[in-house]
Amino acid sequence: MTKKEKVAKPQWEVKDRVYLLTGDKTPLTLTIPSKHTTKHALLYFDSDLQKQRELRYATNMSSPFVDEQQGEVTLGHIMFRDGKLVVPAKDIGLQKLLSLYHPLKNKMYYEFSAAEVAKDQLIDLELEIDALNAARTIDIDQAEAIMRVELGSQVNTMTSKELKRDLLVFAKNNPRLFMELANDENVQLRNFAIRARENGIIKLSQDQRTFFWGSTDRKLMNVPFDENPYSAFAAFLKTDEGVEVYKSIDKKLN
Repeated sequence: MTKKEKVAKPQWEVKDRVYLLTGDKTPLTLTIPSKHTTKHALLYFDSDLQKQRELRYATNMSSPFVDEQQGEVTLGHIMFRDGKLVVPAKDIGLQKLLSLYHPLKNKMYYEFSAAEVAKDQLIDLELEIDALNAARTIDIDQAEAIMRVELGSQVNTMTSKELKRDLLVFAKNNPRLFMELANDENVQLRNFAIRARENGIIKLSQDQRTFFWGSTDRKLMNVPFDENPYSAFAAFLKTDEGVEVYKSIDKKLN
């Protein structure tokens, strides 16, 4: 029986690397810890060796591990300028420290990757295309329901052409929210409830906690605490009692 060959670890790619501060921060200068101290721990747990290993940036060493740095070392500082740090390919020690081991990686800074940016942009573009394609096929009732979330009662005065145009613009500018609304089965019921209130068929109390019939002031339902009143009413319309209420409102609206 032959022994399994060990899987080779990926080779370190020799290239210039760019690091950016997180959160769009761009201070004139910002220095992060470059060696282990009692105030700023710079340690990496090596799972192969099962121990913590001390890290430091030495400009004349290719390894960021103290136990691999032999001879006299020249300590360096790690300074971001205007939120950016460019590390040339020859400075392997600093690159490995920043890309693989530093505890502030992806917390205070991250490594910029053009491939990752392209990947994210591709996802956004595909989402935009999906949203625009969906918007083109949506009927006018659903278009009104979605746009009422965005524009409120303004949709009451819009023509079907204006609704479809604004729907496409909304899908292009905010495709994620558009797709959420397009796939939300309660959107049309919320729109139905808002139309009913605007037409005086139902009323909502000033504290937005209770719905009443508009003609009799008879209570329809209480809105659960911390819920959007129209979302709560949409859910109510799907109950046995709510189905009869829906039929009654629908007759009056149409």
